[in-house]
Amino acid sequence: MGRFVVFEGGEGSGKSTQARLLADRWGAVFTFEPGDTPVGARLREILLDHATGDLDPRAEALLMAADRAHHVATSIGPALNRGRDVVCDRFVGSSIAYQGYGRELGPDKVAALSAFATDGLVPDLVVLLTVPEAIAAERLAAAGAPDRLESAGDDFHRRVADGYAALAAADPSHWVVVDGAGSVDEVSDRVDAVIAERLPDPAVRS
Repeated sequence: MGRFVVFEGGEGSGKSTQARLLADRWGAVFTFEPGDTPVGARLREILLDHATGDLDPRAEALLMAADRAHHVATSIGPALNRGRDVVCDRFVGSSIAYQGYGRELGPDKVAALSAFATDGLVPDLVVLLTVPEAIAAERLAAAGAPDRLESAGDDFHRRVADGYAALAAADPSHWVVVDGAGSVDEVSDRVDAVIAERLPDPAVRS
């Protein structure tokens, strides 16, 4: 069974970059949510396109869960069962933070929905990257036009950040918080340090 590492964080945290870098260093499968399956790509368009307009929060949570269920069944699960390590950009934590806290649906309700979607799959480690609001805003501005969720407003994203902090504090055996400020290499070094501390050497198999 391969190991499963997830990167979480708010917009502009650098999680996507660091997830890809770790996957490259490990020779692991890199994947992301929402959208890294043909079905998921269609759901991602609905979820992130401004043309979707106002989407009921429960519908948004259900679409995220549908993407995740298909993702686990067709991509993440089979790779882990083949003994491949998997590094994923966003997973259950994103739904709890964004829909549970950000959309105020309640973390317990969204966690239960996500557990059903994943058939109980839990990452070996969740790396939460955090950055100050000013740095996140600067990175987002450099990235171009924001998508529907990125444009949800400061209050929404503060609730998301609070949600992530609560998740990490509640489950320190699975979550680790890493400072995402600084250069890509500086953050990568921090990630490597926590990975080395929390997980076995990738070359060592039990």
